[in-house]
Amino acid sequence: TERRMSNVPEPAPETDELKEFRKQWQAELQQKRQRQQASSSYAPPAGPSISTPQAPSSITTTDTTEHVSLPTGTIAPSAPIIVNGSLRVQNRALEAYAQAMQCEQASRLDEALRLYRTAFRVDPDVDRVYHRTSVSTAVEGATEALEALKLPSARAYHHAERPLTAALLQLVKTFPEELSFEPEDERVPCCINALPDELLIHILDYLDYCAIERFATVNRKARVVTLDPKAWRTFCTAIYKPPQIPDEETCGQIVEDVYSFDYRRMWIEQPRVRLDGVYIAVCHYIRPGMSENAWVNVNHLITYHRYLRFYSTGQVISLLANEEHEPQHVIPMFKPSLRMKGFLIGNWQLTDTTIHITDLVDPANTAAKYAFQMRLALHARPLGRWNKLDFAGYDSVNVATGEVAPFALKNERPFWFSKVRSYA
Repeated sequence: TERRMSNVPEPAPETDELKEFRKQWQAELQQKRQRQQASSSYAPPAGPSISTPQAPSSITTTDTTEHVSLPTGTIAPSAPIIVNGSLRVQNRALEAYAQAMQCEQASRLDEALRLYRTAFRVDPDVDRVYHRTSVSTAVEGATEALEALKLPSARAYHHAERPLTAALLQLVKTFPEELSFEPEDERVPCCINALPDELLIHILDYLDYCAIERFATVNRKARVVTLDPKAWRTFCTAIYKPPQIPDEETCGQIVEDVYSFDYRRMWIEQPRVRLDGVYIAVCHYIRPGMSENAWVNVNHLITYHRYLRFYSTGQVISLLANEEHEPQHVIPMFKPSLRMKGFLIGNWQLTDTTIHITDLVDPANTAAKYAFQMRLALHARPLGRWNKLDFAGYDSVNVATGEVAPFALKNERPFWFSKVRSYA
C-alpha cells in the first residue's frame, strides 16, 4: 500500500495567476447570482382579485367598498377597444399588406402576390386603411421630428402643421437633437456657428431656390434651416399670381387648402410656367426634291425651331425660325422689340397644367386678318421642374368672323426649357 501511494503524483502548487483567475471567476458568479435574485424578487403590482362571495352565516350583511389604486401607465389613454376581434383581424390584414409591399419592392413577386391575396381576403378595404394609417403616421412623425430639433427657426411659423415629404421625413427623423456646423479642418474654427438662425434665414432671402437647396446639402443644420418657410413663401407669393393661377384664386388660398401651409412643397409640386428662360422646340420634316436622274429620289431634311418666352405680365412672344437662325444667335435678341418674319406676340394663361395662348399676331402687321392660338400641356420630366411643353392644339382664328381652323401637328415636337441667365 505504501508503494502504491507513493506512486501517486503530488498536486502542483498553485501559482499566483491561477489564484487570481479563481477569484475573478467566483466574483462573476456571485454578481450573476445577485442579478438573478434581484430580477426574480421584482413582481408587477397585482390588480384587485375577484373572489366568489361565500354565503353569509347570519342574516346581517355589511356593504364594503374596496378602493384599489392601479399603477400609472398600465393602460394607454388611446388603447383601442377590441370588439368581436375586428381590430385584430384588421391589424393582421395591414401586416400582410405591408409585407407584400416590401416583397414587391424587393422583386419577390410571387411572395408579394400571395401576401396581397391574403390581405384582401381578410379585409377587402385594406389598401385604403393602409393609406390612411401611413398618412397619419407621417404627419405625426414629422411634427415630432421638428419639435425635437429645438431650433428657433423650426418653431417660428405655427399657422398650421407642415407635413414633409416621405423621404425628407425619414431624413429629419435621423438627425440628432443638437445641430451645428462643423469645420472641414478641426483645427480651424467654424465662424458660421456664431450666427443665429434668424440671421441665416434672413440671408437665405437673397438667394434663389437652387442656391438654397445647394446650401441644404452642406450638412444637417443647413438642411433644417432651409426648411423655414420664409424664403419659400417669398418665392411662391412672387410667382403664383395671375396668369400663373386663375384670377379668382390667391397664393394663400392654394397653400392653405392644398399644401397645409407648406410653401416649399407648393414650390415643388404646384405647376408653374418658367419665366427665367426660353422654351425651344426642334422640329424636322422631309421634303421631296427634284432630280435630273429618274432613277434617283432626292429628299431634303428640313429643320426649324420654335421659341416661346413667357412674361409675368401675361404676355408671350413666339418665333418660328429656320435652321439659318441658330438658338445661340436668336436668344440674345429674343425680346418683344424684335421684328422679323415668324415673330408673334400674344397672351397666356395657366389653368392646372394647360397653357392657353391666345391673340398671337404679328406686331409689324396691324391689319392682320388672322391670329393664332395654342394649347400646351405642361410637364416636369425627366430632370428639372416644369421644363416640357407638349402641343395639345394649334389653331388659326379669322379675326373678322372668329372662325377657328386647326393645324396638323404631325411635324411638331415638344418644347424643352433652357434657362437663360440674362432673363432671370
